[in-house]
Order: sequence, then structure tokens, then C-alpha cells
Amino acid sequence: MDDYAIADVPVARRSRPLMRRVLRRLSPIIVIVAILLVWELAVRIFAIPSFMLPAPSEVFTAGWNARQIILASAAQTLTTTLIGFALAVVFGLVSGVVIGSSRLIYEGIYPTLIGFNAIPKVAIIPILVIWMGVGTAPAIVTAFLISFFPILVNVATGIATVEPELRDVLRALGASRSQIIMKIGLPRSMPYFFASLKVAMSVAFVGSITAESIASNQGIGYLMLVASSRFQVPLAFAGLFVTAAMGVGMYAISSGFERRMTGWATRGTADTELNTQG
Repeated sequence: MDDYAIADVPVARRSRPLMRRVLRRLSPIIVIVAILLVWELAVRIFAIPSFMLPAPSEVFTAGWNARQIILASAAQTLTTTLIGFALAVVFGLVSGVVIGSSRLIYEGIYPTLIGFNAIPKVAIIPILVIWMGVGTAPAIVTAFLISFFPILVNVATGIATVEPELRDVLRALGASRSQIIMKIGLPRSMPYFFASLKVAMSVAFVGSITAESIASNQGIGYLMLVASSRFQVPLAFAGLFVTAAMGVGMYAISSGFERRMTGWATRGTADTELNTQG
């Protein structure tokens, strides 16, 4: 009996990390299901009218009944958001490298960028309508403007904070400024870059949907505006749910790229965790 018990100990210890990994992967789903259940029960118990706060079951029913309209609107919103986000990634990455590589440019332009980012992007949408007209273009530009700043700041910070001692050593070895940026600055800024992508993707959806609700006749923002004006609150909430699902999906894609390209940045933490569990 004692021999069998001793033999079973390593198996139990090995199964604990596996259970923890499975629980970590399932925890987001568990949290979402718990929130929806509490929401459903609260609406039923307190008899809240659907035009004030619909139950999740009503939201899913309204979304299924209008699934064709919602899918077409979601495709439009996703397209405009991805275009604006892609432009923000390209221009934010290039601008961040340029600004972060020069202390003079960094100190000269950074206050201007802070001031521009403080301007509410909603206030810019009417100006964009005057310039571009009503349609997809204002939504793309708004998504670009609102997601450009986080990417630029994080990339510039990652490059600008390279240790001076490391720069001096590389210069003593004959490395040029461009080589220092390419070999040290860019790899060092990648964790900052991918962290900014998660934030930028979320706010890009905010920008595109806000512009669609003000200056467009298609997309999730326009659908929610029309549904609210007709007191079809469950349909408006269905649009919110679809937007949240798209945001979570893009977040998962960004996290996947982050793990593949910057795994070296978190490897030490992972090793420490494994050693602690072992």
C-alpha cells in the first residue's frame, strides 16, 4: 500500500500544472457565462423592462432573428476597423522608430503628440465629414487616429530607453546608429509594440463605431443608432455583443503573434513558474 502511494505522488504533482493550464484557458469562458447568468437572473427577478435592460436570452433571440443584417453590419465595421488599424500599425511603427531613435526629435514632437491625443476624436468626425463626406472614409480615419497614438508611444519608448551603456559598447565595436536600432532597439521595443496592439485594436473599434453612428449609413454603429431610435434595445445590445466578440477575437490573434515573436521576453517568468510548480 505504501509503495503504491509513494509511486502515485509524482503523477499527482505532474497533473497539477496541466489542470492549472486547462483552468487558465477555460477561466474567460467561465467568467463570461457567470456574468450572463447573473445578468439573466437579475432581469428576471427584478422584472426589468426589455427597453431598459434586456436579458441576454432576449439579446441572443433578437440577434438571431436579425442575423443577416447584423452579419453584414459586422463585416462592414470589421473591414473599416482593420483598414484603420493596419494604417495605424504601419505609420505608428515607422514614426515610433524615427522619434525614438533621436532624443531631439523625441523631446520636440512628444508634447505635440500629447496635445493632439487629448483632442476628443468625436469632435473631429464632423470635420472629416466636411472633408470626405458621409460614408466609410470617416470611420477608417477615426479608427486610424484613435489607435495610432498608443502604437507610436510604445514603440518610441522602447527604442528611446535602450541602455546608454549598451549603446556605448556597440558604438565602440563599430556599430552604426541604424545597426543599433535594427539589432537592439527594434527587438527591445517588440514587447511594447505588441502590448500597444491590444490597446489599439480595442480603441480602433471604438473609433469606427463612433464614426458609423455619426457619419455613416452602414455598420454596427449605424445599426445600433437605428435600433435605439426604434426602441429595439435587444437588437442594439446584440450589436454590442457582436462588437465585443470581434474585439476578443482580434485580441486573441494579437496575443498569438505576441507569444510567437516575443516569447523570449517572458521566458524567464515562465521558467520561474514551472520551477515553482515543480
